[in-house]
Amino acid sequence: MAVKIKVCGITTPGDAERAAEFGVDFVGLNFYPPSPRCVALDAALEIVRALAGRARLVGVFVNAERAYVYERLSALRLDLLQFHGDENDDAVAGWPVPVIRALRLRPEAPLEATDIAKIRADFALIDTFHPRLFGGTGQARSLAALRALDLSRVFVSGGLTPGNVAEAVALKPYAVDVASGVEAAPGVKDHNLLRSFIENARSTEDGPGRLRA
Repeated sequence: MAVKIKVCGITTPGDAERAAEFGVDFVGLNFYPPSPRCVALDAALEIVRALAGRARLVGVFVNAERAYVYERLSALRLDLLQFHGDENDDAVAGWPVPVIRALRLRPEAPLEATDIAKIRADFALIDTFHPRLFGGTGQARSLAALRALDLSRVFVSGGLTPGNVAEAVALKPYAVDVASGVEAAPGVKDHNLLRSFIENARSTEDGPGRLRA
């Protein structure tokens, strides 16, 4: 199965349209107010209209009240929910769509198969820990340390760029996930980087090819 591609932190219809044009599988909409990538509900509706069903929608939440999540799930018809904070198992259970649970790991911390197995969600997302930020930090971790693991239900994230996405795809995860690695500024996608990221991920699936910087 081809590795899927998720671009997170989309904040404008224009960026959403380019992502869909380049062939992204998932678009992540951030609903964590302190984040520079957070979108209001009205803005998210504009992004959804621009996508016109060309990519699956992931709502990203951090320690949010259940009613807050439900409002956006219903209004936007989100395809998946991503919980990226300190939510307990009860908070990520009982939703009518698939759920992604983030594992925020320190760069030096080992990841074991049991860490993934313990995730009570449809998917796990591996990200790099930051003491003040929840995702989108651009901090990389060793991809080599993931080679022995079954990543078939894992989104690999944390410091991915057009330059290293091929290495991540070679691990055969369920998906690769990028935010800051394709940005000109927080919440503003660089369309050349975005295109390169997706092309490099796809070229790895198809076999050796020239990667774009």
